[in-house]
Amino acid sequence: MHSTLPQWLTDIDHKVWFYLNTRWHTAALDTVMPFLRNQWFWAPLYLFLLLFMPRTFGKYGWLWCAGFIVTFGLSDQLSAHLIKPIFGRLRPCNDPFLAPITHLLVDCGSGKSFPSSHAANHFALAVFSGVTLSHMARWVWVAGLLWAASVAYAQVYVGVHFPLDVTAGGLLGAGVGLLTGKLFNNRFRLSL
Repeated sequence: MHSTLPQWLTDIDHKVWFYLNTRWHTAALDTVMPFLRNQWFWAPLYLFLLLFMPRTFGKYGWLWCAGFIVTFGLSDQLSAHLIKPIFGRLRPCNDPFLAPITHLLVDCGSGKSFPSSHAANHFALAVFSGVTLSHMARWVWVAGLLWAASVAYAQVYVGVHFPLDVTAGGLLGAGVGLLTGKLFNNRFRLSL
């Protein structure tokens, strides 16, 4: 069973996508954006956190890393395995009407589009980090949300998602990160 988005919303989404993907691009962004949305590009950040958190916070740092991973897993399962099959929306690069004009910079993939799992996962991790770490470093919120937003925008820019896909994914992920972050803080509060 596939649910569809209301036509008026789809029309607005396609118009915004048209400008973000097919009109507002540059050679410099064409080089950068595929990296921003690639999980391996961010691997050094994840490795740093895996080393830094336990070294700084001991066993609570390990628990934080576990919470980070659980947050990712929960967000990914909800977006990719629960919601995407319900909507079954094609990616712009797989849509027979839009594919010919899509400014595609990466492999399109055969997966569905709504919501964006990349956006959901990165917003989940950003919000989890903000909720659990901002009492020690307020900049975590700004850095985390800019990071997640850049990944979400890159998904539209490279041609694999619509703006509504990344918006819905971001909201879903933010909800997951808020939940897991608050649960973590209720049980374990990090402090230096």
